[in-house]
Formats: sequence, C-alpha cells, structure tokens
Amino acid sequence: MGGLHKGHSALIKVASRSSSKRKPVVLVSIFVNPLQFGANEDFLTYPRDLKSDKKTATLAGASAIWAPSVEEIFPNKQSSTHSKFKALNNLQNYLCGSNRPGHFEGVVAVMERFLTLIKPTIVVLGEKDWQQLIILRNLIATLNLPIKVKGVATVRDDNGLAYSTRNLYLNESERKRANLLPYLLSKTANNFQQGKQIDIGKLRSQIKNEGLSLEYLETVDPFLLKPIKPDRKLCLLAAAVRCGQTRLIDHIFLMSRKPIVAIDGPAGAGKSTVTKIFAERMRLTYLDTGAMYRSITWMIQHQNINIEDDSEVLTVLQNSKIVFIPEQHKGQRVMINDIDITEQIRSPKVTQCVAKVSSNKLVRDYLTKQQRAMGEHGGLVAEGRDVGTAVFPKAEVKVFLTATPIERARRREKDLRKRGFSPPSLEDLKAQIIERDKIDSTREISPLIQAKDATQLITDGMSIEEVIDELINIFHSKVPDEVWPSDPN
Repeated sequence: MGGLHKGHSALIKVASRSSSKRKPVVLVSIFVNPLQFGANEDFLTYPRDLKSDKKTATLAGASAIWAPSVEEIFPNKQSSTHSKFKALNNLQNYLCGSNRPGHFEGVVAVMERFLTLIKPTIVVLGEKDWQQLIILRNLIATLNLPIKVKGVATVRDDNGLAYSTRNLYLNESERKRANLLPYLLSKTANNFQQGKQIDIGKLRSQIKNEGLSLEYLETVDPFLLKPIKPDRKLCLLAAAVRCGQTRLIDHIFLMSRKPIVAIDGPAGAGKSTVTKIFAERMRLTYLDTGAMYRSITWMIQHQNINIEDDSEVLTVLQNSKIVFIPEQHKGQRVMINDIDITEQIRSPKVTQCVAKVSSNKLVRDYLTKQQRAMGEHGGLVAEGRDVGTAVFPKAEVKVFLTATPIERARRREKDLRKRGFSPPSLEDLKAQIIERDKIDSTREISPLIQAKDATQLITDGMSIEEVIDELINIFHSKVPDEVWPSDPN
C-alpha cells in the first residue's frame, strides 16, 4: 500500500529471481485500499509518497509500477463493498480477523480484482502479514488459479523490529518500546527450543509492563489459524500491540526441532535423483531409505542367507553397519561394514529381490527404528516407500512423487545403461515396474500408499530442475521461509 521499505524491497528482489528460465517481468502494485481500513483507522493519514516508492521499487528490480486509482480498481463501485469470495471464516476468527472486522474482506476484494486484471504466474507476499498470506493462498486455491504464491521471511532492522510502513508514526521513545516486542517473542522461541514450557499469561504481563497496549497474543496453528498449545508441531506465536497510537503486529514460529521432509513414491519415479539435489539446496540431510533396504538385500545375497530364516536374517541385521558418506554435488556413497556398495545395490540382481526383502517384518522393523533415530532432531529429507506413513508420520512436508509406468521404464533403462548394465526391453522393464508396484502396495507391512496429508507430484514431462522447483514450492507452503529459508544461491 505504499510507504515502501526494506521489507518490500526483499519481495521485489525475490520476484526478480523467481524463474531460472528467463528474467521475470516484475510488476509492483501500489494501492492504498480503502476497504482494508475500519472506522477511525488511518486511511486518510496513511503514508503516501509515490515518488519515493518508485525509486525504492526500481532499485530493488521492479520492471513496472502500477499505482491505480480507486475508480480504476472499482469502476462504478464494482465489488467495492463485497467480494465474490469471502475470506474463509475459520481463517479470520482469530488474530487480526477478530479485532478488525471487515479487514480481510477488503484484502480479498482488492486481490480478486488484481488477479483478474494482471493474471500473474507468481504472487510474492511478505510473511510478516502471515494471516493475510494464508487467506490469499486459500483464495487462489479456491478460485483454482494457476498461480504460485511465494512467501518471503519478515525483514527486521538491527534491533529486531519488523519493517512496517506504520513504523514512520513512531517517535524515538516509542521505537525503543516497540523493540521490546520482537525481543520478548524471540526470547520465548529460544526457551521453547530448549524444551522450556511456554507461559502465555506471563508473556502477556511482560508485554504490558513494558508500556505496550496488548490487543492479542495467541498461539495458533500456522495454516488453520486456530488456537493450539505449543508442542513438537510447528506453532505460530502472534501478537498485536499499540505503541502510543501506532498499531504493530509481529510473530515468531515455535519449533522444537528442524523440519522433516518425507518423499514417497513407487520405484523408478526419480525420487533419488531429485531428492539428493533438493536436500543439498535446502541444506537438509539426505536419507535414502531405499538404499538401506537395498544394502541389506545385497548383504543377504552376498552371504547366501535364506530370507525365510528369521534367525539368519536377524544376524545379518545386527552385524550390518550402513553408513552414508556425502559427496558434494555427487549425492553420497553407500557403505556397509566398510565395503563401498554404491553401484552394486543398483544392479538388476538386487532390484529383483529388494521388494521381497523389504516386505520382511524383521527387516522393516529394524531399519524403521534406525531411520527414526536418524530423524530425531529433524533437518532431513527422507525418501522411500513408507516414509510419510510409517517412519515419519509427523513430518512437516510430505510428497508422493510418481510418474506413469512407461515414463519410469524409460528412466530405468537410461539409468541402467549409464551404470554399465545391459537393460531388458522397455516393455519388460514396464512389466517389472508394474509388478513391483503391486508387491509394494499390497504387502501387509507398511504398504506403499499416499499419506492423506501428502501432496502428489506427477513428474511426467518435467525436467529435474522443474521437479526441484516444485518441491521447494511445496516445502514453503508447509514451512515458512523465516523458519527454513531456501538457499539464495
């Protein structure tokens, strides 16, 4: 709405690098929307300096600036009071929605017009206005628009105060008091990460004792925006205060461990290839659960073990030490008992038997326990068949990555040739893949199924880079940028 600052500049910079194929056209809209202001709010006095805004936007990388009048956006008062899409009630019952009636209807009304007129491919929004971001994501999803939403972490000054146009209202004394809000929120988050219990009542008293008038302080589910008690799940601690006559909002995310990404899918869907790159780009540890099952399969074959003999299988499990050794830009080496088996576990011989070994309850239970231990502190991307359903059912991000059988057969053929193996015919590979799917999806223990809360990603016709871009987009629809930002490089 104008009064552009470093927070807005960050949005424009992210938009300007939002495509790896070509330089994006970045349109910055500047519009003080009357529908967002309630009675006795600051619509008439809201900072307006278009000349300064143009300079800030241009320096940040804007291709064009659009500063329409109210008449251009709402001709003949069209949609000036109501939107066809009402901001979902369950998303505005708390936080700013409960304290500013009509505010989000105004936001939705103007965004509906913007989206209709501009038809963007990507909308970049600040996470500072978190409730607004969630409501607009729901608007775009409900209207079924082919638009991606990118959230950008809250930008703060050296004292931790979130940049806001309304900060211009603060005098020197008020600004010092305002700095106490982010300080107290950050301190609370640090205490939570150390396992200390959160006392919201005490925090409310601390905020009031610092001379800030508290409008609300709540812990809510970040995506449903309903009150919850902080636990291991990602939680939003949000506040609105008045410092003098200036209304300020701020928040922080409470999280006791780093995020976990679970990527499941059938054989040959390309999970390993893209997951390795995705993990490296997101600075997360890569856990290839499939390689663990292949390693045990190789060991069973290497030692001529009978998979039906539980005592022999248990001995193999207890005496097999699987180690992953990361190699920058090359994925990782797989070692078992100090033997490098990276290439051997991808051989047709292992591939033909791994489904049967994976179905063994002893093997499954033993490796699942190891995988859970690896993910105790989070910060990893795990890929396999049952990661999101059995291994990490509380993972923050779940993806079911798949492709058609013929597409997977083509990829398998290419991979075998690359590794020096002579592949069967394409039809035989397709038949093997379909049979493997049947075994994986019908086995009694941890079958291959899509988790109810997983996002399906069908990769036919997509390049590796396109799949990774989509994985990053899915990740940030579940984990805020300010919790775990993407690597800017």
